[in-house]
Amino acid sequence: MLHERPSRAERANIAPIPFEADAPHLQTSGELPRELNGTLYRNGPNPQFSSPGAHWFVGDGMLHAFHLESGRASYRNRWVRTPKWLAEHDAGRALFGGFGRKLADAPAAVTDGGVANTNIVFHAGRLLALEEGHLPTEIEPGTLATRGYHDYGGAIKAPFTAHPKIDPSTGEMVFFGYNAAGPLTPTLSFGSVSAAGKVTRFDRFETPYASMVHDFIVTENHLLFPILPITGSMARAMAGQPPYAWEPDKGAYVGVMKRGGSADDIVWFRGETCYVFHVMNAWEDSGRIIADVMQFEEAPLFPHPDGRPTDPQKSRARLCRWVFDLTGNTEGFSQTYLDDLTGEFPRIDGRRAGLKSGHGWYACANPGMPAGSWLSGIAHVGGDGVRRGQYFLPPGDTISEPVFVARSEDATEGDGWLLAVAWRARDNRSDLAVFNATDVTSGPVALVHLGHRVPDGFHGNWVGAA
Repeated sequence: MLHERPSRAERANIAPIPFEADAPHLQTSGELPRELNGTLYRNGPNPQFSSPGAHWFVGDGMLHAFHLESGRASYRNRWVRTPKWLAEHDAGRALFGGFGRKLADAPAAVTDGGVANTNIVFHAGRLLALEEGHLPTEIEPGTLATRGYHDYGGAIKAPFTAHPKIDPSTGEMVFFGYNAAGPLTPTLSFGSVSAAGKVTRFDRFETPYASMVHDFIVTENHLLFPILPITGSMARAMAGQPPYAWEPDKGAYVGVMKRGGSADDIVWFRGETCYVFHVMNAWEDSGRIIADVMQFEEAPLFPHPDGRPTDPQKSRARLCRWVFDLTGNTEGFSQTYLDDLTGEFPRIDGRRAGLKSGHGWYACANPGMPAGSWLSGIAHVGGDGVRRGQYFLPPGDTISEPVFVARSEDATEGDGWLLAVAWRARDNRSDLAVFNATDVTSGPVALVHLGHRVPDGFHGNWVGAA
């Protein structure tokens, strides 16, 4: 495979790989830190079958697990065997298009189009593959075998976000879900799961309009729900138009609620029209909430309701600081860009989630490359959002979300490593890159070499050895 000339899609590294594999003994360059003992789990779309008109990011989830132990590395990948994957595997063809849309010739008995392709988290002893349209899918650690949907004993009856937040102090996992009253509805659900794995709260509320809500904001005492104008419309969908579209005139809303309060007490703040897929972190400061997010002026990937594309010059994310004054009489919140560097997939030291943090990292584009190039570097910022360092891969290579791993449980914030998967365009294969988290500019301290490529994906997390 390595000697074949890659297709255009493969050069962009979004084409699927058609196999599952185990690589028990991987070669490395440099020296893997001996303190890295555990597994990096990463999720992303990898369609089992191509489907007409389906965007690559709605493909079946494939998990990639890099296990590191005592300076050695191994790898395993497996598809998440959702009901959709199993039905299509048995049929030998695609049965669904984008966003769970069943194809006209699919069997009537096949109804579940979930793909579990966006994130994978470990909480209360369970490894969960997530995507925002369905319940979590439980995965067996190590083998990556699919155990099926996990609904917490029937306590959750709505879609579950791909971006739950785990409170570093209590171990509680806070979650939400949009389309909670059915497809393309303006109802959000939210709740919490204790450190022991029990659902302690589940509720719903109505939002200003039906929106695709990919991420949300959690601080020590508050929940914030961004309602931004990638809008959902059943009328459009029924008319054969885009079910989700960019409608900037709808405006930007953020609902703020106390974590122990009621949905009836949500206060809605208004801001300049924008879109945010991912939040870096947020914290409380003297009656204010400060949130650092990756903000787009116009949403990428989704057209206007009439099918027109959004402006590519405005459809790039930059680190932006939102400030909400909870003590004032204003209904607005401020939005200030902290950098002009294009980036996405922000991460922090998870031990500071919801608390003031002094370090953050994200995958970024090389400003020396043409506009619209894929993410090919890592940026390190301080708590003020000012860039402290950056590292760029060779031209043509791409990089995944950087995941922070602390050197030890009691290490100071930021003392540890970043793990990120890099695609090598020239060789059409991938490496796991390990960086000193506070010195990314010096480049990787170690590289774990795969013989094949890992397609560009979404999110992952580190699970330390028990």
